[in-house]
Amino acid sequence: MSIRDRVIGVIGGMGPHAALDLCQKIFDSTQARSDHEHLPVALLSYPDRIVDRSTYLFRHTDENPAHAIADIARQLESVGATVAGMPCNTAHAPAIYDAVVEDLDRTGHSIEMVNMIDATVRFMQERMPHVGCVGTLSTLAVYDLQLHRAPLEAAGFDVVVPDETIKREVVNRTIFDTEFGLKAQVNPVTPQARENLIAAIQHLQDKGADAVVLGCTELPLAPLLDTFDDLLLVDPTEILARALIQATYPDKVQPLADHYAVHAG
Repeated sequence: MSIRDRVIGVIGGMGPHAALDLCQKIFDSTQARSDHEHLPVALLSYPDRIVDRSTYLFRHTDENPAHAIADIARQLESVGATVAGMPCNTAHAPAIYDAVVEDLDRTGHSIEMVNMIDATVRFMQERMPHVGCVGTLSTLAVYDLQLHRAPLEAAGFDVVVPDETIKREVVNRTIFDTEFGLKAQVNPVTPQARENLIAAIQHLQDKGADAVVLGCTELPLAPLLDTFDDLLLVDPTEILARALIQATYPDKVQPLADHYAVHAG
């Protein structure tokens, strides 16, 4: 039995189920025939320590969640993590993500943060050059800061986003509503959340999208793959899982899932 000395770190709590989803996708994306062939993964989930990202970005608090995130990354490094990913698109806003990296550099820590949004855009450039128009679904903060739109357009994609009413009353409520939203209930996802998400995706398809980025890590938790045969749904959590494996044990990455391979052109 070989000893693997590079641990993959997962910074959880944003939301907690999204981190579990990332861990599962790391396992699913690993070439392994037995327990011992799987990779070492460490998850730390401290939702009470990390201020809501949108609350900070919309300036409703002065407390930057970056400091708690960097502290958790240091804890992961202490148990052997050489890379870490955080399954939260909003936390990749430069005001947060760059502060995490700067905090780690300033304190002399070498754990590498893998940027989920950068990895997603790079994956789409490499695997989906035939896709012309991309729709995005995300939190309001991600829309306002153009965290997906700007890099996708820089990569040569046309980008469409939902109309303002759909953003606020459909997509945002699907994520945050305390009765039926994905942060309130994901196991199982409520029928209302799934119906809202399907309507939002269809809205983007009507606006010309060839592919849709599920740009909040709760969104891929809804069962959707069998709903859209003629549209590519892009899951940044799955892409982050593959990027974390590539950064540590590149020979262990599984071939692409069928729903990407079919559209890879």
